[in-house]
Amino acid sequence: MKYRVGICQFKPELLDVRANLDKMEQLLYNKKADLIVLPELANSGYLFNSSDEVYSIAENAFRGITSQLFLNMAKQNNTSYVVGLAEKDEDKIFNSAILVNPDQSIFVYRKTHLFLEEKLWFTPGNTGFNIFPAKKDVKLGIMICFDWIFPESARTLSLKGAQIIAHPANLVLPWCQQAMITRSLENRVFTLTCNRTGKDINVDKQMSFTGMSQILDPEGKIMARLDQEEEKVIIAEIETDNALDKNITPANDLFKDRRSEFYQK
Repeated sequence: MKYRVGICQFKPELLDVRANLDKMEQLLYNKKADLIVLPELANSGYLFNSSDEVYSIAENAFRGITSQLFLNMAKQNNTSYVVGLAEKDEDKIFNSAILVNPDQSIFVYRKTHLFLEEKLWFTPGNTGFNIFPAKKDVKLGIMICFDWIFPESARTLSLKGAQIIAHPANLVLPWCQQAMITRSLENRVFTLTCNRTGKDINVDKQMSFTGMSQILDPEGKIMARLDQEEEKVIIAEIETDNALDKNITPANDLFKDRRSEFYQK
């Protein structure tokens, strides 16, 4: 099935949810796609100094202003969106991503592997790795940023049937974009890594992000990639059924040839 997928790379303003929602809405205006992925913590920025700051921008994944904006856009544009946010659930805050669909359904993934100071602000994710139905019932898996360095993340999603892995990110280490080529290839799945650009500065702390958001096919080929600074949406057309073919050679199937009895658990 032909399917148009996109990534929306930009620089969020730290702790300014309204400004970030406005920027995302502007960037996405009139962009025609079946699925578009946005960065991790896209509505808030990343570099926090206190729990109070995190609580000030956290919201309910289903009823918050971010989900309401994307519910409206999903319906108007007939597009599924994956966007990262700080999710408030009773007394816990999760680093989460929501999938918002044109039929107004919402699904939530909570980041499994927290990075650096995230461990001070967020509760480790408790959803596990699941497959969600995106537009046209395409099987979508979600992982967030540092999840990439654990091969089990993408492998679990692929074993569960993911055709596309959406990967919202705020990348600062230099390895991910290249490593995701291997993640796509070793699982024969499309991956959409949407990173942010720019720098967060918060009092005496600062952090720079690497951009280079990309769309990869099941052979690890780069279908589209942005540079380190661009703030834009880029879209590519994929054939989703290609992710269902796990044959490496006529005699080798990626999953059927696994010998899990010999793998360390």
